Amino acid sequence: MKVIETDLPGCLIFEPRVFGDDRGFFYESFNADKLTSVGLEMRWKQGNVSSSTGGVLRGLHYQWPKPQGKFVSVVEGEVWDVAVDIRRGSPTFAKWTAVVLSAENKHHFWIPEGFAHGFVVLSESAIFTYLCTETYDAAADANIAWNDPDLAIDWPVSSPSLSPKDAAAPFLADIPEDRLPVFAP
Repeated sequence: MKVIETDLPGCLIFEPRVFGDDRGFFYESFNADKLTSVGLEMRWKQGNVSSSTGGVLRGLHYQWPKPQGKFVSVVEGEVWDVAVDIRRGSPTFAKWTAVVLSAENKHHFWIPEGFAHGFVVLSESAIFTYLCTETYDAAADANIAWNDPDLAIDWPVSSPSLSPKDAAAPFLADIPEDRLPVFAP
């Protein structure tokens, strides 16, 4: 498994070794020993699968308290996936990074606890999977506007399909400090 660093420390792309022939392919989607060898010791508490049609944008989502780290991938279709550092006091606060995840490239993306996460579907449809380090907690559920001008995320769509919750999300600057994670070096 190849590890690719992003411009946000802690956010990592994992490129699995794929074995294939005319019958199909095989690859490890998760290997605790290999993740531990690069400094990530995960204890997954929840796994999720979502299906979305083209142009759907989900995010930017996070939980506080009870933050979730997410190990995400796409098993059908293609998405543009984004992580935003929202940890108060972080040297990369309000910075973002993005990666294309697809059934074709088979990449996985690690989004650490304390980051907001979102994606937009680039293909006709997509099936998105993620393993989480914490269970979902409705009381901790929060989100940030996908088009927050202070974040200036360069989304590859201009008019995405949004849920009512995501359409009404606040800008990062309007979120009370006690509703944001804290950077712990």
